[in-house]
Amino acid sequence: MKFKVFADPNAVAQRAATIIAEAARAAVAARGRFIIAVSGGETPLLMFDALDNQEMPWEQTYMIQVDERVAPAGHADRNLTHLRKRLLTRVLLRPEQLLAMPVEASDLETAARQYAQTLIEIAGSPPVLDLIHLGLGPDGHTASLVPGDAVLDVDDADVALTGVYKGRRRMTLTYPIIDRSRCILWVVTGKEKAEMLILLQGADPSIPAGRVRQDQGLVLADRAAATLLEKK
Repeated sequence: MKFKVFADPNAVAQRAATIIAEAARAAVAARGRFIIAVSGGETPLLMFDALDNQEMPWEQTYMIQVDERVAPAGHADRNLTHLRKRLLTRVLLRPEQLLAMPVEASDLETAARQYAQTLIEIAGSPPVLDLIHLGLGPDGHTASLVPGDAVLDVDDADVALTGVYKGRRRMTLTYPIIDRSRCILWVVTGKEKAEMLILLQGADPSIPAGRVRQDQGLVLADRAAATLLEKK
């Protein structure tokens, strides 16, 4: 896994946007479409803003969610709420190209299987994503692969449900589909991530993030998150 350190979250976001745009153009040239999975959080919102200034093949781009909280439509807890606000009002991504996790369904288990089927329809069987964007939590979680949850052991489904984590259940992509991705782009900012970033670098299985495949990984971190990394 490669690590690159930048001055601040804005610089991280700018570089992440450049990498996404380059991957998108290459994917469209090679396969006719670009399939990206995106996580929630504050830094990704800066990254999406930075995509405004990139040459993106939006017409051939499909965006899926890495994870989502089980909450009503439009709720501030939903990653989708912020994605729609930042992307659909600013760039040429059509609403039908943003494939939302169906967390409003009454039967969440069935909804998770249906989302997995949608991924097969757009990305093959088994589905292979061109790029997946991941974050890193202060507790070592990534996506909604959270410490101590049974979801960490799911190896026969690409989409699964968690138990309650910080007040809400989540729907999340699992290790199998994450590990099949052509590129795994980590965006990590903030001093509260410093200790976890060291564990990620060491592929430490004691944290969920440390169990993600590393050979396709690229970590973009700001100086605050990389404080301990730079001392090694």
